Amino acid sequence: MYPNLYYAIKGLFGISLPFLRFINSFGFFVALSFVAAAVTLSMELMRKEREGLLQSREELLMIGKPASPTELTLNFILGFIVGFKLIGLFLMDSAQTPNIQEFVMSSQGSLPAGILVGLLLAGLKWYEKNKQKLPQPQEKKVRIWPHDRVGDLTIYAFVFGFLGAKIFNSLETWNDFVRDPVGSLISFSGLTFYGGLICAALAIWYYARKHGIGFWHLNDAAAPGLMLAYAVGRIGCQVSGDGDWGILNSAYVTSPSGKTVEAYPGNFTRVLEANQAYYLPEYGSLDKVPHLSVKAPSFLPDWLFGYAYPHNVNGVGVHMADCSGQYCSQLPIPVFPTPIYETLVCLGLFFVLWGLRKRLRIPGTLFAVYLILNGIERFFIEKIRVNSKYDIFGFHPTQAELISAGLVIAGVWILLARTKKANPSSFGPPPAGTPPDPLPGQP
Repeated sequence: MYPNLYYAIKGLFGISLPFLRFINSFGFFVALSFVAAAVTLSMELMRKEREGLLQSREELLMIGKPASPTELTLNFILGFIVGFKLIGLFLMDSAQTPNIQEFVMSSQGSLPAGILVGLLLAGLKWYEKNKQKLPQPQEKKVRIWPHDRVGDLTIYAFVFGFLGAKIFNSLETWNDFVRDPVGSLISFSGLTFYGGLICAALAIWYYARKHGIGFWHLNDAAAPGLMLAYAVGRIGCQVSGDGDWGILNSAYVTSPSGKTVEAYPGNFTRVLEANQAYYLPEYGSLDKVPHLSVKAPSFLPDWLFGYAYPHNVNGVGVHMADCSGQYCSQLPIPVFPTPIYETLVCLGLFFVLWGLRKRLRIPGTLFAVYLILNGIERFFIEKIRVNSKYDIFGFHPTQAELISAGLVIAGVWILLARTKKANPSSFGPPPAGTPPDPLPGQP
């Protein structure tokens, strides 16, 4: 496992670059997922604009005004935070910053770097505004297209998606939240995808309505990117070992070095009993530990069916032999690496949506298909994932199963409602003369 990029580069290439320890592997792939979503969203919005499905909007902007005290103050504050924390992270001794999250939330930092970067950003804002200053400021009409707002949409999705993911995760792990509410909310681990999706969708709906962007066309444009972002984000879960994995695979046990080895008869029970100090607090009884016994086919590696997540970022499991430092834990019994499965499935579903985006021309239908496919995928992966379960009239679903079932129902309802009065010609191949589909990344 690679909790941060320092471990990744050192493990893969044998190169030690200490400054990379500040870049969390999970956060790195989350950032890549937002980039992937933004790129595909921008491509789709521009395509819809060329086809006349989305229109520009004129807005009045005041130009020629000097920088206001508020703008200078905000830029100074932003620069101060960046310098005080980010640059301070690199300037301070590593012994003072063993845990990056604790450092970010502490009062530690570099005061000189904060002041210098704050003054630099405030000065740049003053210089930029001063160059454009006019003797008499005037209003100017500017034509803004939907694809020009992708940056704002991405920021909205990130901020509200993160808040939603933390809130829903706190509801899912209520006991941990009660024990440490502040730590649970500020921690960058423990993110619930559906919580982020729901809150980000509400924020983007508000933004689209405010700026006159066709809501259903925007949803359709975002659908492939959302699936791609989910697939990329799950790579971060796998690489960092953030606890988002499956149930135990009793066909294997973990070697002292973290390797997956085949279990002999009775070995699974003995390993459970030997590590009951780890399993009992979580499950209450060794008889209640969920598991399946599935051996990998001869043409596939064993770790694809049972992975011990050595050096995982959360420090979950038991201590590894001959290991020292912050990340020295592994699972005594391998689990199904569900993030890998979701990455592979969702990459395939992304290409399905990418291929359908010109064939489903009724606004909202592509997004409906996304909801259905996403809900089905997550509902079935929950069958082998570790998650808290609710007790509802004798049924014991997980939070994700409830939401994914709701997404499938919502997707079917939207699909039927949007196509009820549609012309049958709205389905099928695109009209003659439509340019061929580019692959993501091509213009």
